[in-house]
Amino acid sequence: MSTPYPFTAIVGQDDLRIGLLLNAVSPAVGGVLVRGEKGTAKSTAVRALAALMPEVPVVAGCRFSCDPGAPDPACPDGPHGAEAGAARAARTVELPVGASEDRLVGALDIERALSEGVKAFEPGLLADAHRGILYVDEVNLLHDHLVDLLLDAAAMGASYVEREGVSVRHAARFLLVGTMNPEEGELRPQLLDRFGLTVEVAASRETDVRVEVVRRRLAYDDDPAGFAERWAGEENALRERIVAARALLPRVVLGDGALRQIAATCAAFEVDGMRADIVMARTATALAAWAGREEVVADDVRQAALLALPHRRRRNPFDAPGLDEDKLDDALEDAKDDRGGSDDEPDPDGPGGGVPPQGGGPDGSGPDDGGADRGSDPSDAPGPEQAGSGDAPAPAPAGGAGEQRPVRSGEPFRTKMLSVPGLGEGAAGRRSRARTEHGRTTGSRRPEGALTKLHLAATVQAAAPHQRARGRSGRGLVVRRDDLRQATREGREGNLVLFVVDASGSMAARQRMGAVKGAVMSLLLDAYQRRDKVGLVTFRGRDAEVALPPTSSVDAAAARLESLPTGGRTPLAAGLLKAHDVLRVERLRDPSRRPLLVVVTDGRATGGVDPLGLAARAGRLHASEGTASVVVDCESGFVRLGLAAQLARDLGGSAVTLDELRADSIAGLVKDITAAGRAA
Repeated sequence: MSTPYPFTAIVGQDDLRIGLLLNAVSPAVGGVLVRGEKGTAKSTAVRALAALMPEVPVVAGCRFSCDPGAPDPACPDGPHGAEAGAARAARTVELPVGASEDRLVGALDIERALSEGVKAFEPGLLADAHRGILYVDEVNLLHDHLVDLLLDAAAMGASYVEREGVSVRHAARFLLVGTMNPEEGELRPQLLDRFGLTVEVAASRETDVRVEVVRRRLAYDDDPAGFAERWAGEENALRERIVAARALLPRVVLGDGALRQIAATCAAFEVDGMRADIVMARTATALAAWAGREEVVADDVRQAALLALPHRRRRNPFDAPGLDEDKLDDALEDAKDDRGGSDDEPDPDGPGGGVPPQGGGPDGSGPDDGGADRGSDPSDAPGPEQAGSGDAPAPAPAGGAGEQRPVRSGEPFRTKMLSVPGLGEGAAGRRSRARTEHGRTTGSRRPEGALTKLHLAATVQAAAPHQRARGRSGRGLVVRRDDLRQATREGREGNLVLFVVDASGSMAARQRMGAVKGAVMSLLLDAYQRRDKVGLVTFRGRDAEVALPPTSSVDAAAARLESLPTGGRTPLAAGLLKAHDVLRVERLRDPSRRPLLVVVTDGRATGGVDPLGLAARAGRLHASEGTASVVVDCESGFVRLGLAAQLARDLGGSAVTLDELRADSIAGLVKDITAAGRAA
């Protein structure tokens, strides 16, 4: 077994360390979500935490880690009597992003269950993680059906496996730790709220800190055992502090004053539901125990807010998590004033001091520091009174494209659902019809591997003709492996939605471009909710460019869209051909994910010889390959040329106007995009 990197040897990352340690002191805090760029010791810290956790007493031989002092009466390996207990190290169980449902919750031996009536159950990862740590790396990429199972287990503290009337239940209480890189997409709100705490991590920009990180890592790689031995003293001291804090935790008092501050803070930040209040209370109590105090003070409440609230304040997927610390201080002060002041400030020299400061690592960056790069202040953007005011465009570049400043997008709205026709087999999602492991049962087939979803009627039908030959004498059904039938199911898949956006001069009127960006932003929001990958191709001037390669990070696409400049000629054919190149590469990378091409244009084309003819040929190229497509017609004014509708016919798809795109539009219809020329 490899030697883990010592937890105490991690340089900086104070928020990350205190978030993990508080959960070690009080698992009821509810786990921690670690957000940050790659290469910032996220996984290293989580794996190192297990070595600090106290040993777990278990019933000897129980596969479900029952506590000998209070065994689970419904344990599948029970009932347990007065068996001798044994102690083992706390486990860190890793849930792979691509794991199957059976690997997570366990699997029943269906053949024995039908023929013998025996609940032969093979435990899954939830059973292994009971009374330990369940670690999900890249948790934002976890499939929806696994997220649902994880949410159920986290909420109930138990896992249920039910297959055709056969049911198994076992306890599953664990410390949930997830890591993610926000550039690869955000979490579903339901799972996001299940994490008690969240911390942001980033690599330090201080030279001395970075030097020390490299020095320690190289020393560990050269001699892991020797490096761990040098840190054994600090590890033992930290382990003893966790044990002492756990022992102190039941005696910590959460006074009415601190409780009012918690409630007032959650109300001030308008968080949904009551889970935030409860998590803050548990976190503040754990902070007091960690500091060696028996009473929660104002600083505990403040640190708890910085850990428990940032991820609960998001109102849409394009908002970055964060907390306004000035507003937090005001809320805490107002709550203190309401109760007539307080003198429960901590003694900085008191027992157990030195809790790492929250809201920033060794470089002083806080959870809100990243906002500086997300765009200019709204007051810098042109208002409606400036639209079309005749502002001189920026000097034209060499390509002849007169460029204007980026226009802010209009307000997003709920869109009609655009889907790909036919039946796919792509990644689970919520857009187009597909064969999936979950959904409504549509038929049966012979299993091609492990049986996951039994079709009972088809299995009985296959076994029935052979009962006499198999010597059946009793009431039971004699079932063989060849009789088993897998249920085929139909659900929904996520698609690759590739946006091709006209950013040329014909679209550059500020009010018009704002509406266009608002429409694309709405479609991006829809793509986020339907678990799609998205990409962005823009065309203007003389050429087209891939503004964003296909990614699961919808908020990255939104950021690129907001900063999109406009002006110049309209190389429509170049945009369509660039999209063709992107889709060709993506078909090789992920052949099961079907694409949906969304072209946002008024259909005009300029530059070169016969630009409309070139665009028509590029459109027919997409149609010949069966690419599902829709054209969002942005043409405005009393005189309409109908060029966007003609482009849609060339693409073999459909055209919708901006008004028809709205879900609440009277004229709008739900569009199932048809692709002419699709191979049978």
